[in-house]
Amino acid sequence: MDNEFIPENANIAEDIDFEMQPDFTENGRDLWEHHHIEVDKGQVLLRIDKYLVTRIPNTSRNRIQQAAEAECIRVNGRPVKSNYRVKPGDDIRIVMDRPRYENEIIPEDIPLDIVYEDDDLLVVNKPAGLVVHPGHGNYSGTLVNALAYHFKDNPDYDVSDPRMGLVHRIDKDTSGLLVIAKTPQAKTSLGLQFFNKTTKRQYVAVVWGEMKDADGTVEGNIGRSLKDRLQMAVFPEGDQGKHAVTHYHTLENLTHVAVVRCQLETGRTHQIRVHMKYIGHPLFNDARYGGDKVLRGNTSAKYAQFIQNCFKICPRQALHAKTLGFVHPTTHQEMNFDSEIPADMTNLINKWREYSNAINP
Repeated sequence: MDNEFIPENANIAEDIDFEMQPDFTENGRDLWEHHHIEVDKGQVLLRIDKYLVTRIPNTSRNRIQQAAEAECIRVNGRPVKSNYRVKPGDDIRIVMDRPRYENEIIPEDIPLDIVYEDDDLLVVNKPAGLVVHPGHGNYSGTLVNALAYHFKDNPDYDVSDPRMGLVHRIDKDTSGLLVIAKTPQAKTSLGLQFFNKTTKRQYVAVVWGEMKDADGTVEGNIGRSLKDRLQMAVFPEGDQGKHAVTHYHTLENLTHVAVVRCQLETGRTHQIRVHMKYIGHPLFNDARYGGDKVLRGNTSAKYAQFIQNCFKICPRQALHAKTLGFVHPTTHQEMNFDSEIPADMTNLINKWREYSNAINP
């Protein structure tokens, strides 16, 4: 793929909530349409930044110019600069690399586990249960609201500016590391690293079933399921879906479950969850992909109660984004971050160890 066609702030959306699926994907960049305007036949020639100020409520010319600089304004399918002159019949679409915020982003004092911060970027350890973006019933209490509060005294950071902010995403019930760009230059650099697959990301997961092989690779296109629109699925043949590759290493085989480390070569929606289900090892307590049922073991009431206790200990899919590595956009130094496996997953693993040791003394 020719780099000249890669948007300046290209990025990869990783494991984003399915309800927030993008309207389309362009050169590996997931995009959502925020506004669509068809220019009247009688429209006189006018700069697009001036034109859009009168067509989009609660915006400013500066905000529109920022969107144009980030290649978010498309006319007849092509990005335009803010000095483009609108003509009769033009088809104008405003697209961004995040879902549309239905309401103004209100800064909220939500605790952030900040792993690292400098003038260019911020690395946070997101807890399970925290939604990344507002929308679809989650208009407050999100990571974006927390970032708005964290940067409330920073005049250079605008939470609504598409040229900065989250470079990649993990879904609500996945915990772990995320990087946020504080400048347009940082987002461009980090976004291209994700696009070019030069970042280093490893996850730890608890899956149903003991792994036969210590190491393996799952490869298969991922796209929307044809049977259930609320799920993604693997399409091993044909052109449907997006190319996806997951490498895994077995850290520990326990009775009826395993602890695995997954390394992403690509970053697709629910990639690890879908790929592990595809090979017969759904993530433990992953309700969307069937992991919230007893998939291994016996049918005794005692065992069923043990499983229910495990579900209570870790009431979400057992998946944690443990490591994150990239090249710093300014210093060009290699940056590597590691986060502890959270308490709910640690307690779950320990409980399975106790069970495994008890029946296999």
